[in-house]
Amino acid sequence: METPDTATPSSATEPRTSYLEEKAFKARTLLIFGTVTDVTAADVTRRLIALDADSADPIDVLVSSPGGHLESGDAIHDILRFIAAPVNMIGTGWVGSAATHLYLAVPRERRYCLPNTRFLIHQPSGGAGGPATDIAIQAVEIIKARERIARTIARETGKSLEAVLADIERDRWMSAEEAVEYGLVSRIIERKTELRSA
Repeated sequence: METPDTATPSSATEPRTSYLEEKAFKARTLLIFGTVTDVTAADVTRRLIALDADSADPIDVLVSSPGGHLESGDAIHDILRFIAAPVNMIGTGWVGSAATHLYLAVPRERRYCLPNTRFLIHQPSGGAGGPATDIAIQAVEIIKARERIARTIARETGKSLEAVLADIERDRWMSAEEAVEYGLVSRIIERKTELRSA
């Protein structure tokens, strides 16, 4: 006989989670919060494809993430550009590293942030280990990734590649206002209604 102590804790939250998921889908809203991983990428891309198949209406994506796995960010970035439905990208909290990369997937006029958002751009880092030949291969791949990230930032902000490469040499933090000035963000908003009036 099962006692209350042995009941699965998640069973009580499942109906609420399903309700919230359904509401978010109907509102065409997607959240990308926390570290970007392969699990995050699989979940986000599946939802984006489902929302795109459901309607051509805009999708609102809210991002608050320190970044994470670069290739997982690449997967989300590419799917955001692949789907047909327009996407409004809204930064909140902080948008850093790989999260900045996926944030830049949408056209500048659809990139917004809330007033207290902070942004971080920098070059990729890696914990290379193993035999010297493997470390050398990893170093080459990190340099290629650095160039690719810089090209994306340059393309989406209008800055020169040389300027971006210099800017990402070290951590470059930006407030919401500085991100607008840099070209990462189109507009700072405070309310959802401001998306519809854009």
